[in-house]
Amino acid sequence: MRKVLIAGGGIGGLSAALACARAGAEVALFERSAEFSEFGAGIQLGPNVVKVLYGWGLQDALHEVVACPDRLQVRSATTGSELGVLRLGEAFARRYGAPYYTIHRADLHALLLAALQQQGGAALNLASSVVSFEQTDADIALQLAHDEVVRGDLLVGADGAWSGIRQQLLNDGTPQPTGHLAYRALISQARLPEHLRTTQVTAWLGPRMHVVQYPVRRGEWLNVVAIVHGKVQGDMSCWDHSGNAAELQKRLNATCKPLHDLILAVPGWRLWALSIRPPMRSAREQAQGRVALLGDAAHPMVPYLAQGAGMAIEDAAVLARMLERGGFFADATANGSSDPGDRVPSLLQRYALQRWQRNARVQARAIRNGAIFHAGGLMGLGRNVAMKVLGEGLLDLPWLYRGV
Repeated sequence: MRKVLIAGGGIGGLSAALACARAGAEVALFERSAEFSEFGAGIQLGPNVVKVLYGWGLQDALHEVVACPDRLQVRSATTGSELGVLRLGEAFARRYGAPYYTIHRADLHALLLAALQQQGGAALNLASSVVSFEQTDADIALQLAHDEVVRGDLLVGADGAWSGIRQQLLNDGTPQPTGHLAYRALISQARLPEHLRTTQVTAWLGPRMHVVQYPVRRGEWLNVVAIVHGKVQGDMSCWDHSGNAAELQKRLNATCKPLHDLILAVPGWRLWALSIRPPMRSAREQAQGRVALLGDAAHPMVPYLAQGAGMAIEDAAVLARMLERGGFFADATANGSSDPGDRVPSLLQRYALQRWQRNARVQARAIRNGAIFHAGGLMGLGRNVAMKVLGEGLLDLPWLYRGV
C-alpha cells in the first residue's frame, strides 16, 4: 500500500485522511494536541461541499446533525430593512444537486473522525508534534518530536493557517492581521424570545461591521458571528479569548432594534482576531515535490464567503482523485511498470494545478465581500440599492456552488 503522511487533525486533515483511505492508501495522521477537538462555532456547507461529503457516504450522518435553512436573507444593520434574499431549500438542492446545510464545527469534525475510524487504514497519532520534513527522490521523512522519524510516499500539510509545513516548504512569512475582530457565540434557540428564533441564514450589513446568524444542530441552536474593526496585541496564532459582551454591545449600539436585541440576548462570546494571506498566486503555493498543502495551510481566507472549511474539503477530494487517476494506489511495479510512488511529484502538481486558481478566486471574493459588507456612505447606499434591484442575481454563485 502507498503511505500518505498527514500533519494536522482538523477538518482538512481528517478529510484528506478519509479521502485517501477510501481510495486505498495507508494513512498516518499526526495531531499535536492530546485529543481530537474543535472549538464551538458554526460552518455553512454549500452544495459544492455537501456533494463531496455525500460521495464519501456521509449523507445519513449529516442528516442527524445539520440544520437546513430555507433561505439566506441580507438585512441592513442600521434600519433592519431587507436588502436581498437567496432561496435555499428544495429549489436550491435541485439546482445544484445537493442542499445547503449549516452545521456546528465540532459536529462536522466528529462526523469525519467517526467515518475515518470506521473506514480503517489510518493510524491516528495524538500528541505528535511535527518538527520538520525531508524529501528525497524515493520518499519523504517526517521528523516528530522526541526524535521519532516516519517515512512515507507523500506529506499533506493540513496544519492550519500558521502551518509549520508551509514555512519549511515556502518560507513566506506568517498570515497578517486584517484589522477585523470576530466575536462568535452559540446559544440554544429555546433560550431566545420567539421573535429572535430562526430557520434561515441572516447577514446584517453595516458601516465597519456585519453580523451573521444561522441555526445549527438540527435547528436547536443559533450560531452568531459579529465582525467589527479593531486591533489586538499578542500572539495572533493562538488568539482565542473570552469576548467582552459589554464592549461588543457598545460597538453595535447604533444598530436596529432586532439586531440589538439579538446581541443583548447572547450571554457570552469568544473573540478571534482574523489574519490572512494574499490570494494564491501560483500552483507552487499548493504543492511542491512530495509535499501538498491543503486548507488553511495553503489558502487561509476571511470568512466572508463561508467557504474556508469547504475549500479544505474540496482540496481533500481532488487530492485523492488525482492520486487515484494517476495510479498511485495501484500495485507497485505491476506488469513491469515503474513504481507509482515515483510519480508522486507529478501527481501532486496535477492536484495543485486543479486547485490553486479556484482557491485564489474564493480568497479574493471573500476579501471583496468584506469591503462590501462593511461599506458605509455612498458605497453602502450603492450596495443596498444593487441588492434590492438584483436580489438573487448577486447572492447566487453558480461558479462556486456547482463544485469541482
